[in-house]
Amino acid sequence: MPPKDGLPLNPSSDSPFTYADVGATRSGHCPPGFRPMDVRTRVGEGTDVFDRATRLLFTWELHRAVGVGITTDAPEAAPGVDVTVSLGGVIRAPCRVVWTLDEPRRKGWAYGTLPGHPECGEEAFVLDRTGDGTVWLTITAFSRPAKWYTRAGGAAARGLQHAYARRCGAVLRKLCEDLDD
Repeated sequence: MPPKDGLPLNPSSDSPFTYADVGATRSGHCPPGFRPMDVRTRVGEGTDVFDRATRLLFTWELHRAVGVGITTDAPEAAPGVDVTVSLGGVIRAPCRVVWTLDEPRRKGWAYGTLPGHPECGEEAFVLDRTGDGTVWLTITAFSRPAKWYTRAGGAAARGLQHAYARRCGAVLRKLCEDLDD
């Protein structure tokens, strides 16, 4: 049964992005008219932590562990993969992965918003393993409201986005804790 708003839970790969600067999070660019976000969390230390964090990030397990619903046909994040993130089964946020990063000490991906998402913009999740072995999760985004309720939410909606990013970092750290001893 289709959702009340007529949008599919898993959007078609033909759906257009809702913003012009697709891929801008890769360079850290925040387009005019969007709000930037940058949240960095220490996850742990070592290659095992980095490898586990990468697996949890790419297979959607981090998002599920944070408590959001994930609907996708893909086993892991890859360019062109459509995914719908849902909150409490009420708010659905259709996205598409726009880029991935696969370097020896940096792994990650970003998704951009599709029609029906409550925000308009892009969010990136990047893991870094520094020279001393410390593993960091950095979540960067640029966004602006796309629905009446995110516009009405104002600062509270922005606060929720930051809280979500901080929660992602805390949950990933907890999931990797037993490897960090």
